[in-house]
Amino acid sequence: MKTFKNLYPQITSFANLDDAWRKARKGKRQKPAVSAFEFNAESELFQLQRELQDKTYRPGPYRSFFIQDSKKRKISAAPFRDRVVHHALCNVLEPRYEPKFIFDSYANRVGKGTHRALDRAQSFVRRYPYVLKCDIETFFPAIDHAILRQILFRHIACTDTRWLIDQIITGGEGILADQYRQRYFPGDDLFAATRPRGLPIGNQTSQFWANVYLNPMDHFIKRDLKCQAFVRYVDDFLLFHDDKAVLHHWRAAIEDYLATLRLTIHPEKSVVFPVSNGLPFLGFQLFATQRLLLRRNVRSFLRRFRQQRRAIRRGELTFTDIKPSLISWNAHAAHGNTWRLRAKLFWQRPIPTHE
Repeated sequence: MKTFKNLYPQITSFANLDDAWRKARKGKRQKPAVSAFEFNAESELFQLQRELQDKTYRPGPYRSFFIQDSKKRKISAAPFRDRVVHHALCNVLEPRYEPKFIFDSYANRVGKGTHRALDRAQSFVRRYPYVLKCDIETFFPAIDHAILRQILFRHIACTDTRWLIDQIITGGEGILADQYRQRYFPGDDLFAATRPRGLPIGNQTSQFWANVYLNPMDHFIKRDLKCQAFVRYVDDFLLFHDDKAVLHHWRAAIEDYLATLRLTIHPEKSVVFPVSNGLPFLGFQLFATQRLLLRRNVRSFLRRFRQQRRAIRRGELTFTDIKPSLISWNAHAAHGNTWRLRAKLFWQRPIPTHE
């Protein structure tokens, strides 16, 4: 088994930290914390480098808030300088882990993403009559710190890099405690409830470590279950087959395997059904010949669009302010059979021209 050594000098090099802060600021340069860091960037980076090299670096407190998409989610934002460190760590680790991931894991990977996951899932919809759709229950709040460290340190032999990983993991401890429903697994004792768990949603490291954490499950499904048609995007995954009895057997096997990671699949959202009914996945309803936006996706957009138009009328926003979000949603929706829907939405809801 290949292990990675002497990574820390690469992580803490000024060139890597400089690249990391440029990635961390992308799309956020107008925010006060980002602007303040950028105003004195060279000095800030040298200070951060010294703290990392001296091991006096400590993560700062998180700022938490809630968003509503398909469900209510708690997002926890680390201070900007910590986000620079997260990018610096991922810059070095991600390329080394990339070859270990299976082809059909699509979240937070270069050359993958939502739309390629949809394309792959729809190709399987055309080939197989049944699907097992699984959703891991409260995934990010449930990630067990001891298991995460075990999986990461299996390949990372660099002591200093392990120290930095520990700082980041411990820094987010307890952030999502209120989002976790206690579960007990075979062999648990009375101290199971106090096991440190949870990764803050929003961290670059959290997104990367989610793939690392579920990578053993991916290989179990491909290697042991020999599933030839599998797609995973974060904690949502699909298995396809010609025989629904096989899928029910696979579901039981996956539940047993996930217990070793101290995870459970959602009992109501993890089901076997014919693909002819339409497969809801990543905001779309997939059929063999078409791809429709889910109604909740449209409702969410309309609610946000209505608020933006009202803000323009009140003079709080301009069209320039909302244009990027409109372009982004329109581009996403365009990956489905939505031309008439989009034309109707924007034609019936003109954007105010006065400020």
